[in-house]
Amino acid sequence: MISGIIMIFVAIWIYQSAMKAKVDNVIMWVAGGAVLFFALVFLFQDININILESFRASEGGVAYEAINGADRKNEGDFTGFSGILKSLYEEFSPSIVSFVVIAFLRLKFITKESFSVANLFGGLKEMFQNIKQSFKSPE
Repeated sequence: MISGIIMIFVAIWIYQSAMKAKVDNVIMWVAGGAVLFFALVFLFQDININILESFRASEGGVAYEAINGADRKNEGDFTGFSGILKSLYEEFSPSIVSFVVIAFLRLKFITKESFSVANLFGGLKEMFQNIKQSFKSPE
């Protein structure tokens, strides 16, 4: 759910950046960015599942799958402080990594600016201001 909301913001961000940079095929850039974001999130979630499963398998050895029924029960895995960190990592890392990849591609192919942190995430403040303005009714 969080990734879906971020994907909407990414699409708006790419749209506004492409319009400002006067790039051809703005809708293709927006669609490509949204699809790439979705694919990267899916890929990184799969990687995270494999990483977390490797931790669980190392706890029980080769017999882990047979003992616990291979149904990915979360009993005990996400409890305590380390469990909270695992949960936060699992939830946020795919979205964050995908967002940074999209920001880098936006910088290199759409805005074509020099690489800096300010340029990498440039336009986000304006995007949120435009979204805020869109909710205000004209008087």
